[in-house]
Amino acid sequence: MASVKELLRAESDGTLSFGDYTLPAKTKKDNFEFEGDIYKVKTFAEITKLEKNGMFVYESVPGSAVENFKATADEVAFTVSAQGDVQFTLELEPESEYEVLIDGISSGKMSTNLSGKLSVSVELSADQNAAVKVVKC
Repeated sequence: MASVKELLRAESDGTLSFGDYTLPAKTKKDNFEFEGDIYKVKTFAEITKLEKNGMFVYESVPGSAVENFKATADEVAFTVSAQGDVQFTLELEPESEYEVLIDGISSGKMSTNLSGKLSVSVELSADQNAAVKVVKC
């Protein structure tokens, strides 16, 4: 998987897919309605950012492609791919502990800061993806 050519799309399983790290210039898609919420994505080689109702949800550096993104009160799950190693930040519940699993293997427990941000790095090579699951403890 190299990209989500539509930049942002709803999947038949009730998840979202977004991002295109192959783009040379920043491109965005906004006012995308999904399950009663309005989403916006900005993406290109250097960064991918997703917002929901004007609020931060996901950001990666460098840019990434995310498939089957699903966020609930206790869990965020998705598959991420990029040209190489990628760091992503999620907006979660402030000052809470989460277990991070990459391809089903625990990377340990991490805590969010006062603003609820949690940053994770994933080692990838081109044309490789990783299944990410972040579960509230």
